[in-house]
Amino acid sequence: MNNKPVLDIPKTLFEKLLDSITAIVYLAGIVYTIVIWSQLPDQVPAHYNAAGDVNRWGSKWELILLPVIAALLAIFMSFLEKHPEWHNYMKLNENNIEFQYKNSRMLLNVLKNECVLLFVFLTYSTEQVALGNIDSLGIVFLPVFLIIIFGSMAFFIARSLK
Repeated sequence: MNNKPVLDIPKTLFEKLLDSITAIVYLAGIVYTIVIWSQLPDQVPAHYNAAGDVNRWGSKWELILLPVIAALLAIFMSFLEKHPEWHNYMKLNENNIEFQYKNSRMLLNVLKNECVLLFVFLTYSTEQVALGNIDSLGIVFLPVFLIIIFGSMAFFIARSLK
């Protein structure tokens, strides 16, 4: 199928719920940052190593980058979600096209929301390190993040192959 048809498939309740929860958490993170802004020191963690330890400090204004990147990522991935006909498929045919479109769109939806939630978590954790409430992200942060992201991808890819 070189010219994949455009199908109007409404978002599932799961996708709508995940988008809503993520939007609420994202906005709550921004509100929290605004509330504690004056308490933050001028220098905050700006980068972490693989063990979750701070290895670069920067201006607290750099914190603004995290929610901005999250928003841009969400906008871009939401745009791609709306066009499953642009996605790549291995065994697309007339009998499975609706399932494959939904599955691919749901993969993008889950990854988008995981990434936005990651940026909210990183912003919050960075603020907590800056305030002296915690020392680092912790050594489990990176493996857990990778397992969540790659686990989601593996789940939806395996589902598409059935």
